[in-house]
Amino acid sequence: MLQNYLKIAFRTLWKDKSSTFINVIGLAVAFYSSTMLFMTVALEHSFDRFHRDYDRIFRTYSVTNHPDGVRKSANMPLPFVPALRQEFPELDGATRYQEGGGLVRFGSKQLDKEIDGVDPDFLTMFSFPLLQGNARQALASLSSIVITQNMAHDVFGSVSPVGKTLAVNSGGSWKTYIVTGVLADVPDNSSMQFDALVRIENQPGYQESKSRWDNLNHAVYIKLKPTQADPATVEKRLQPFTRKYYTANIRDLKQQGAKPDERGDLFGIRLQPLLDVHGNGNLTGSNASRTSQYALTAIGLFILLIAAINFVNLTLGRSFVRAREVGVRKSLGAQKYQLFVQLWGETILTCAVGLVIGTVLMLSLRTTFNALFGAKLTLATLFQPSTLVVALGSFLLMTLVAGGYPALVMSRFQTVQVLKGRITGSRPSRLRNSLIIAQFTITCLLMVGTLVVLLQTNYLRNQPLGFDQEQVISIPVGGEVDGRVALQQLRNRLAGNPGVVAVSGTDVNLGRGLDGGTTKSVVTFMHKGREISSNWLRVDYDYIKTLGIKLQAGREFNRQYPTDTTSALIVSAGFAKKLGNENPVGTFFQMDSAGVKYQIIGLVPDFHLYNLREKIEPVAMHIRPEAGISYILVRTVPDRMLSVMESLKTEWRQIAPRTEFAGSFLNQNTERWYRQEKRMATMLSIAAGLAITLSCMGLFAIALLTIQQRTKEIGVRKVLGASVGSIVALLSAGFLKLVVMALLVASPLAWWAMNEWLTNFAYHIDIPWWVFALTALLALTIAFLTVSVQSIKAALMNPINSLHSE
Repeated sequence: MLQNYLKIAFRTLWKDKSSTFINVIGLAVAFYSSTMLFMTVALEHSFDRFHRDYDRIFRTYSVTNHPDGVRKSANMPLPFVPALRQEFPELDGATRYQEGGGLVRFGSKQLDKEIDGVDPDFLTMFSFPLLQGNARQALASLSSIVITQNMAHDVFGSVSPVGKTLAVNSGGSWKTYIVTGVLADVPDNSSMQFDALVRIENQPGYQESKSRWDNLNHAVYIKLKPTQADPATVEKRLQPFTRKYYTANIRDLKQQGAKPDERGDLFGIRLQPLLDVHGNGNLTGSNASRTSQYALTAIGLFILLIAAINFVNLTLGRSFVRAREVGVRKSLGAQKYQLFVQLWGETILTCAVGLVIGTVLMLSLRTTFNALFGAKLTLATLFQPSTLVVALGSFLLMTLVAGGYPALVMSRFQTVQVLKGRITGSRPSRLRNSLIIAQFTITCLLMVGTLVVLLQTNYLRNQPLGFDQEQVISIPVGGEVDGRVALQQLRNRLAGNPGVVAVSGTDVNLGRGLDGGTTKSVVTFMHKGREISSNWLRVDYDYIKTLGIKLQAGREFNRQYPTDTTSALIVSAGFAKKLGNENPVGTFFQMDSAGVKYQIIGLVPDFHLYNLREKIEPVAMHIRPEAGISYILVRTVPDRMLSVMESLKTEWRQIAPRTEFAGSFLNQNTERWYRQEKRMATMLSIAAGLAITLSCMGLFAIALLTIQQRTKEIGVRKVLGASVGSIVALLSAGFLKLVVMALLVASPLAWWAMNEWLTNFAYHIDIPWWVFALTALLALTIAFLTVSVQSIKAALMNPINSLHSE
């Protein structure tokens, strides 16, 4: 019986090769693309879930209700955690986390590694597997260092590292550490990535800031006890803590006329669940990563749905052609369930072939997919049990949805009606039309989405940043040499180079360089009853000149003024506005009564230190030497960019021979700010292309079936004098009406969805009307061209042949 079913199924599929080909190719592409997209989403969704107690771990952040708006920040002051431990002894753990880097030296070997600063609780709060050492004692000493397995291999080779000493250069000075533990390598789906951990007290600048509540430079994680895992209760208990330690902030906010939020707080500390950190790391509320996950899931489902609609429509269309076969089988005694099993079996066979081809595509195009979308899918990920179970379940669901209904319809044909030829299928069913509308609605949604994302990405890339990013090379210093020394050496070596216009340095890179580093330092203080919060930027001489920033008032930093290295500031217009003085040049102020008395010597327009997802913020620049230089900036003349880059590579080998040169052009770095948007644009354009292709393949096959069923009608119309144009219009009009209806459904949905997406950006476009007009024009043109091929062919057919066709 089974062999007979298979033989009939193969014969049927081979007999109708065009429909079989369209179904198999459509299903293969759908299986491949949707599986890869779903797995990418699953990988994103798995971030930080490997921690055993992830539901009890939270990152703290502050909420300040200013008169002009709410500001959130995940950067906390260094005294915060010690105070928290005193006030909340019932916490299961609390740790500060500050990213850092440094040069590691062991014997003659020197390596650049990411060495982050934490508190001892870090190893007991999180579930990074400790392969060697004791989690409670590993970071008990300020001279302890815990390294990952990968770093242990790089530094010590096959020798056991525990108990060994190594030196770390961080912030310009060497310090010796004893290896007290070895961690398993940090998983890719961890929001914290590092090579080694040391106590945060060893981080540069700790001693100067350990008592300052106005210097926000690290993240804080706390772990609640199982019996107190309600974050709302803890947040409520943090209110008296806030009133105690942030008294001045709250008082000043009151004086500024700030209004409390719904909890009655002018200034409050909140808890962010650990699992939300990866999706909303900067607390801007943009949640771009989560939006991207939703978009990937929706696109995967859309592509599967379009392929399934093709299958259902083609099978239903073919069902009327096969009605006589079904009638004959029933007259010979075949039962409904036998017909259902046979027809459904053909669906399973078609889907199985599509699945095999889709699997081959997954294996052969995995690397391309990873490169295109920045994913990290491995063969192990593809073949892990949970993936196989989901894939098998999706396959069975697909066969049931796509093949079950047509098989049920065909198995219910009445034998007498079929044999009398009363089931012809010459008129389209509501179901078929509804499915075509749904198919093109999805296609139009993806087309509008693609256009809007491309426009928004282009808008972001072309917005003025407040500095000239062209002809500037950015060089990460690394840990081998002191940034200040490297900057001076490079200045000396480039002094006679005619291609170099200016050389400067900073501690915050603009854009995203090849080292991937990004830092942020914010200082908050009170001035004449106003709370001023500003980016605090270490720069060097010629910074303004190197970046082409226009000086509005005052002067640049100058070596002829010794006080410039101790108390001078150049501020942005936003900073001046916060001070309440539009021309603050010459103004003196102090952050606290015992602190440095700063003088503002220059005023520049606002400029973007970070990407345009965030609003532009005040900036204060200083050249105090105790702060390090992490990046060197070199401005070149326009036609000597490449030659200067080659010179820099040569000079860098002399300055830092063990540090790989990672210089990059600043305009390319700022382009990398929008890699996520570019990936999304690529993803949507590919998805839209697939959707259009699959939809048109389905429409082509449906048009072919419809015209075959109306061949005799076309012949009669031609005999009666109908022109080719009128026949083409007659055959095409019905399909174009469906596309128009799809446009009417898709346009408001697309407008709403893309406007929601645009709210993730502080600066964004308004969706222009022509996006919808262009989508309509493209959809109608493509649909007409798809249908007209068969329509023209039918209209040109000899009417005698048409009338002999039945």
